[in-house]
Amino acid sequence: MKEIVFVTTNPGKMGEAKAIGAEYGISFVQDEYDVFEVQSNDLSEVAIECAKDAWPLVKRPMIVEDSGFFVNALKGFPGVYSAFVLKTIGNSGILRLLEGAKDRSSAMRSAVAYTDGKETKLFTGEVKGDVSECCKGTTGFGYDPIFIPQGSGKTFGEDFAYKNKVSHRAKSIRAFCEWYSKQ
Repeated sequence: MKEIVFVTTNPGKMGEAKAIGAEYGISFVQDEYDVFEVQSNDLSEVAIECAKDAWPLVKRPMIVEDSGFFVNALKGFPGVYSAFVLKTIGNSGILRLLEGAKDRSSAMRSAVAYTDGKETKLFTGEVKGDVSECCKGTTGFGYDPIFIPQGSGKTFGEDFAYKNKVSHRAKSIRAFCEWYSKQ
């Protein structure tokens, strides 16, 4: 089994990666280094810069992942600031901001940056959907209780198994695993 370091402090992200990696014969090993996040409105730039920041400490082939929740009625907010917004106003705050909004369309996006110290590669994933009217479900983490992916009548918080198959992170990690398994 191939091994790769996943630099993350988020156990939910690690669990998703481990499940996907197992399908490709890849074992993810967690490094809880708290990377410095560059201030940028570009998710891909944040992921790449985090990988560059972690490399001197890790010095092994590794990935970092950054993701965001982009709400169209809020002009893409919270976007790359999703973790901060979740900590400060939570899902209930997002729902309050959307009270009375007709457009509840949104997207969850993920960027995985890989580096081995010589090259850096980027893998992205996106899933479109809508913001629910209220929190639903008790599984998952982050915005899962308020995000309904297209083609589903349930939030990711109500159907975590489905999330693990189709989410933004599943797509970006799967794209990385497909590439890495051939290296």
